[in-house]
Amino acid sequence: MTPPQAPLKLVVAGPVGAGKTTFVQTLSETPVIATEAEASEDIGKRHTTVAFDFGTLTLDGQAVHLYGTPGQERFNFMWEVLCEGALGLVLLVAGDRPQDFAHARNILEFITSRVAVPFLIGVTRQDQPRVWTPSDVALYFDLPAPHVTGLNATEPGDARRVLIRLLELTLHPQSS
Repeated sequence: MTPPQAPLKLVVAGPVGAGKTTFVQTLSETPVIATEAEASEDIGKRHTTVAFDFGTLTLDGQAVHLYGTPGQERFNFMWEVLCEGALGLVLLVAGDRPQDFAHARNILEFITSRVAVPFLIGVTRQDQPRVWTPSDVALYFDLPAPHVTGLNATEPGDARRVLIRLLELTLHPQSS
């Protein structure tokens, strides 16, 4: 009998309000364990993730653990801890909040300078008016266009498409 494979780990990071919790909830096949608390500072919303969000899904018989990180800088130790051994990282940025892009870049640089993890940037709120397009965000981050994709984090099809794109980049990096 073949022993079960260890679950794969996918990490979802980004600034506060980028859609991390929503994205994990949308992808997860099980109820998401969320570590939300009332915000202790003005972050534009009442509650925020303080440890991580956790959900699961199964891809072709393989268990995948989904971890959503906190977005505030003071929780940056969690970014590194959660990314250790991860299959990949989805960095979400809200397309209608370009003022958060510098923070998103800091998160990405913090993580990738410590952990070699394949990543994809997801530009959320593509269903809203006046949002940055994925190609504009790719230019801002100085990344090839295939490393940035648009999505609505509440749409299961969009969330799955982002996951599939990340897996394509991870499994076939030369095609990007």
